[in-house]
Amino acid sequence: MGVYWQGLVEAIRLLLSGDREVLEVILRTLHVSGTATIIGVMIGIPLGTFIALVSFPGRRLTISIINLGMGLPPVVVGLWVWLTLSRYGPLGLLGLLYTPTAMITAQVIIAAPIIAGFTIAAIQSLNPKIKLQILALGASRLQLLLLLLREARLGLLAAIIAGFGGAISEVGASMMVGGNLKGSTMVLTTATVLSVNKGSYEMATALSIILLLLAFGVTVVLTVGQQRGR
Repeated sequence: MGVYWQGLVEAIRLLLSGDREVLEVILRTLHVSGTATIIGVMIGIPLGTFIALVSFPGRRLTISIINLGMGLPPVVVGLWVWLTLSRYGPLGLLGLLYTPTAMITAQVIIAAPIIAGFTIAAIQSLNPKIKLQILALGASRLQLLLLLLREARLGLLAAIIAGFGGAISEVGASMMVGGNLKGSTMVLTTATVLSVNKGSYEMATALSIILLLLAFGVTVVLTVGQQRGR
């Protein structure tokens, strides 16, 4: 229990003192995971909506692939992105390896299927009669789409929350493609792993507490918006 208590005290000290290095890591974590979530939303919600509403050959297979993507091991994602962005990879000339952009790319691959899968479930769970009622009122296709998304808004916000959770909690891929470089690609998850490897368990505990507080804060904001939508 001593390590937990000392870690809590250290976390409070770091936050109250405005430790520059820790604040930089916090902001970078928000930037990387926040950007990945936004891009994941831009990909996942339209994709999930299309799959949920449109029948096409291979639809069940596509849903199965998305469901598989919801549980992709981060290390596998990291390896694929690393091979793609490495010096001899197809995108190696861009020089993106060991940059925040590479980390965002990996987290998008993790978050997008989660958001798409939740979106499919949210829209498919709507009462089928709603679509008929909307069409009977003379709504256009665009109006139908917007009204269906409005009806599924609670599930869509749950998709965003889950996608953000998958992005901000990821560590394996970020380590592989970001390199955990101090002042450049270090985020809270990778900084925690580094502290553990150095035997600095109090600092690791403090960073994990800060990470939990950060994730909780963002989740609370999204949850408030979700529950207001009721």
